[in-house]
Amino acid sequence: MQCPPSCPNGSTDKVDMKHAVLLTLCLTPVVLSLAACGGGDDEVATEDTMATAAEAESETANAAGGGLAKTLAARATINRPRVSPSPAPAPAPATAAGASVAERIAAATATAQSSTNACAPVRPFYWEIGSRDGKQASGSVNSTSSTVTVTSTMPITLASASKWIYGAYVAQKRNGVLSSDDRAFLSMRRGYNSFESCLQNQTVAACQAYGTNGVYTASTDNKFDYGGGHMQKHASSLMGLGAMNSKTLAGAIQSQIGTDVKLAYSSPQLAGGGIASPAAYALFLRKLLTGQLVMGNLLGSNPVCTNKLTCGTTQAIFAPIPPTESWHYSVGHWVEDDPVLGDGAFSSPGAFGFYPWIDASRTTYGVLARVAPMGAFDSVQCGRLIRKAWTSATAL
Repeated sequence: MQCPPSCPNGSTDKVDMKHAVLLTLCLTPVVLSLAACGGGDDEVATEDTMATAAEAESETANAAGGGLAKTLAARATINRPRVSPSPAPAPAPATAAGASVAERIAAATATAQSSTNACAPVRPFYWEIGSRDGKQASGSVNSTSSTVTVTSTMPITLASASKWIYGAYVAQKRNGVLSSDDRAFLSMRRGYNSFESCLQNQTVAACQAYGTNGVYTASTDNKFDYGGGHMQKHASSLMGLGAMNSKTLAGAIQSQIGTDVKLAYSSPQLAGGGIASPAAYALFLRKLLTGQLVMGNLLGSNPVCTNKLTCGTTQAIFAPIPPTESWHYSVGHWVEDDPVLGDGAFSSPGAFGFYPWIDASRTTYGVLARVAPMGAFDSVQCGRLIRKAWTSATAL
């Protein structure tokens, strides 16, 4: 099969929502067909395939780290009533202690393949669930309206799932001991809330200085404000990554999380430029469960409030989560601890539908992988349904 050409690079300095959606629609068939261009049945994508994916996805990842997320979530915050000032602990998920692995696999598979639940509209996608010892269940769920089959080896844009990887890199470099500055930057509370995009050929420092990316707003310091500027500034100024370009950045991150986690960057954007296959990201998650990466000990640590309707604008400004849910944010990852709908899982959903997670008990990981514009929360809804089916051994 002939590899598809990449879409032409845009020339606008700012990425608006329309531009981002058009880019995604253009790039989706490119990304999802890359595995057919040499990916084969290998456990993870090859280096050449990853590099091709990085080039193809550059502008898509830019949109994920810039103004797109704020534009999408802003619509949902209008005219919302203020809710209780302090979220209660997330309810413990229902479990089926005596259930066999076979029963859990059957329940998760039926839930993923259902045509009547939240997973139906997110097809096509790949899902996987496993433990520290390896993959336990997985599947590719196809769509009647698409010829694409998403597999474990396809390089896919991570968008904001890149944040968890960067957090793990920093934690490893610091031997698990984060400074107060590290925690502020990695929990989106350092006042760098004007990030828009990176250019593919820039360095980390050049991207940080580009446009409004490096603008500091003192009035937002120490308040949660979701965006890529915090991590870009942190990488450039505190971690010595300023001179890195997209290619050398991947090597630097792998020096801490492991070269066996195949990773590329479409642009030198720490919070949104990563590209990896579902299999590679699953390996990263298993390293958290086994303790090979110290991030496993930092899951959910020092969580901060993210919903301004819950804790007020003195603590939070913007989150890309629907305002009807109150999650917390930790070291480059979310804590899904909404008192009504949450189960305490740790996650890092990306703007284009990539949803990795670890359950609250830190014994099970999962991935839901797809490429779709504005796909983050739809993937969350399907992914957490599969997680609940696995935990309860009941199809949902």
